Amino acid sequence: MANRITGLNSGLDTESLITALTSRYQTKVDNYKGDQKKLSWKQDIWKSLNKEVMSFYNGSALSELRYSTGYNKKTTTVSDTDVATVTTASTAINTTQTLQVKSLATAGYLTGSSLGNVSASDAVNSLIVGQSFSVKVGSDTKQIIVEDGDTYSSIASKLNNINGITATFDENQGRFYIGSDSMGESADFTIYGSDGTTEGKDTGTNTVLSALGLNYKADSYGGNKVDGVDAEIVLNGATYKSNNNTFNINGLGITVNKTTKNSSGGYDTVTLATTTDTSGIYDSIKEFLSEYNTLINKMDALYNAESADSYKMLTDDQKEEMSESEIEDWEDKIKSSLLRRDSSLYDISQAMKTAMASTFSVTVDGEAQSLSLSYFGIDTLSYFEAEDNEKYAYHIAGDTDDEYTSSADDKLKSMIQSDPDTVASFFMQLSRNLHDQMYEKMKGTQYKSAFTVYEDKLMASNYSAYNTKISEAEQALSDKQDYYYDKFAAMETALSKINSSASSFSSLLGGSS
Repeated sequence: MANRITGLNSGLDTESLITALTSRYQTKVDNYKGDQKKLSWKQDIWKSLNKEVMSFYNGSALSELRYSTGYNKKTTTVSDTDVATVTTASTAINTTQTLQVKSLATAGYLTGSSLGNVSASDAVNSLIVGQSFSVKVGSDTKQIIVEDGDTYSSIASKLNNINGITATFDENQGRFYIGSDSMGESADFTIYGSDGTTEGKDTGTNTVLSALGLNYKADSYGGNKVDGVDAEIVLNGATYKSNNNTFNINGLGITVNKTTKNSSGGYDTVTLATTTDTSGIYDSIKEFLSEYNTLINKMDALYNAESADSYKMLTDDQKEEMSESEIEDWEDKIKSSLLRRDSSLYDISQAMKTAMASTFSVTVDGEAQSLSLSYFGIDTLSYFEAEDNEKYAYHIAGDTDDEYTSSADDKLKSMIQSDPDTVASFFMQLSRNLHDQMYEKMKGTQYKSAFTVYEDKLMASNYSAYNTKISEAEQALSDKQDYYYDKFAAMETALSKINSSASSFSSLLGGSS
């Protein structure tokens, strides 16, 4: 590096002069840095947009319409929703069924008898040390032996080591509490004394259950046990049981909330009416169009953005003269225009628009017809009626949520009710075609990755290339600066010698006089 001395002898502002002389080299560095930054912004915009494209491509709205199951929606009306709620699969039969709920599933739960004023850390009665009791959960039985040093807390821990139950000792109440981890009869638990035969009760001289308050079937005052039982329903005269309160029967997911037992001891009947869910099909098509509109409108807004050619990338020196808000506004203007007239954006949006405007052969009343979306009362607005960048958005005539078309007759809804097969045939073809066209545009190439609608590989390569260009330009700037500093240094040295000679000459003249 050159010796970068300042103008000590010449009095020149060397720094400013060299900055001016090398300005074109600095401009080259700034331009490369600015172009690289602009490219990174463009990459970010594309990444975000590509994520939205993939979300629509893989989303449930588009996928659901591609298959016949998307048009086999069913719904079930329950005459008393306090008794039961029902989810309906497409395989459910359209019919009316009768339901009685005889019992709800419960989990086994034991409230131990009070042991008085004791704490969890107190030792259990020494008289029961060495004695044991058993706990049966389902078909598995475990024995618990009371050992020297056991406390009420340690007994609870031993109980907790048994799979399927949870036990605590509440010293505020002086009681054990034990509950099954699951509902139903098969998950219930039973406690036996040491002989292993008498449920919930001590036998002979064994008093371990009494000492722990677990004698829930004792003749004297003891705890209380709620047995775990299964839910039981009668559907169309057939009885079903479940270890929880949900039953999955022939396409219906029935969740029961209370029994239908009446004051006479019998059971009232609730009806379940299953029908085709025409509103569900309508909502699926509406959601699909809404997602499409949102995406295509955004693409058009990006493609038709105003030019920002007059907004150049700011250098660090320029930013120092601006406020943060001014910098942000300036850069936002550039960012908003980065996909203006972008060829990749045009390709994917045009493919989607073409797919949506296509016609498909559908058999109507035994005759093949070529149908488009307009046949179902779905169309774009007129050129002058549509907002900017919304001219390719589709509107459903009669859609109550659409300010433009809500007053029209809802042809789509009528057709779903009167001719669901035609609706299903058309929209399956439309959605599959759209899906296929998007897939073609997202195939990987040497310039872009698979399932990507922009040339991400090429852009990444270009970004890396800028690093080399910037490095070379910075080196060229540094070399040129060194060149001029060397020249000015030589000048300063020469001036120093001249000044020194002049001083010596003056001294000689002064001496001769």
